[in-house]
Amino acid sequence: MAMPFPEPIRCKAAVCRAAGEPLLIEEVVVAPPRAHEVRVRIICSSLCYSDVAAWRLRVFPTVFPRIFGHEAIGVVESVGEEVEEVEVGDTVMPVFLADCRDCVDCRSERSNMCSRLPFRAQTSGMPRDGTTRFTDAAGDPVHHFLAVSSFSQYTVVDVANVVKVSSEMPPEKICVLSCGFSTGFGAAWKVANVDPGATVAVFGLGTIGLAVVEGARVQGAGRIIGVDLKPDKFEVGKRLGLTDFINPNDIGDRSINEVIKEMTNGGADYCFECIGLASLMLEAYRSSRLGWGKTIILGVEKNMSPITFDSKEILCGRTIIGSAFGGLKSKTHIPILIDKYLNKELHLDEFVTHEVGLDEINKAFELLIEGKCIRCVIWMDK
Repeated sequence: MAMPFPEPIRCKAAVCRAAGEPLLIEEVVVAPPRAHEVRVRIICSSLCYSDVAAWRLRVFPTVFPRIFGHEAIGVVESVGEEVEEVEVGDTVMPVFLADCRDCVDCRSERSNMCSRLPFRAQTSGMPRDGTTRFTDAAGDPVHHFLAVSSFSQYTVVDVANVVKVSSEMPPEKICVLSCGFSTGFGAAWKVANVDPGATVAVFGLGTIGLAVVEGARVQGAGRIIGVDLKPDKFEVGKRLGLTDFINPNDIGDRSINEVIKEMTNGGADYCFECIGLASLMLEAYRSSRLGWGKTIILGVEKNMSPITFDSKEILCGRTIIGSAFGGLKSKTHIPILIDKYLNKELHLDEFVTHEVGLDEINKAFELLIEGKCIRCVIWMDK
């Protein structure tokens, strides 16, 4: 029996009409999925700082009106032609980084950057044709964000950007795996491959930095040093494996790298920059040990400033590398993280500190901007 062709759906969404203005809860029309696309009923979505950066029109050049959100969990409502990987009723996680599983990069263990559907932060439509699946009450287009747009009760996502996941996991925990937690944890696990007993320094203890701490702990790091301006982050970090804490306001005229070198007798084996400041990237690099120190850059530079250092520093054996989504392939590695959580190997609960309904989404923005939450989960139907 042939399945009926899906019809447009009217639902509520948080729409941003202009940079920095409060999001408006509006009725939008979500078109049916086209070929290679999946329409998903979003259960909940957590707020990531990348959403805030785009909302402020910093880092991500963007267009309006737009529906933000890219950390989410939902259920497949309908599928377009040529979709075989998932079916109606499956629990799925939309992910901003595509994993087509067919291009040379997706087939390689050396990359998680799909070359068939490459990541473009400025894209405002669907990955394959650039058009939108959202319109507002007046029939005007509403733009997508990071190929997900999860601040809507329904969204349309390319099948390469969805991961079929277990329905056993609490949705408010699983949604943070679709960006922030996986980015940090994967950086320690896959990009750095932290050695047992190694010394690790983490610059910035937001969601990504704390996830690096968690990843370093699971890898067996012997010492994990956190660097942050907020002393309360040490208490949170200790529950995840943090052993030492540096507040830059408390070290006088000394640089952070001087303090870390003194603490570690020469520098950390692995340094992770999780804020997005060129000056801090340089501090992280200079905090790594000569000969084998490795620095992983995870934060997009907030001011689009370059990082500059003397070429002689590179000749001393240190390396520096960038990382997107923690080097993870979503369809391969996210199910592994879910299994680790279900087996009580991951401290994921500590990352969800607040929950609100869709009507209170602007409160979530306030909490994150003021540094009062790690992740705030937004429920679509509460």
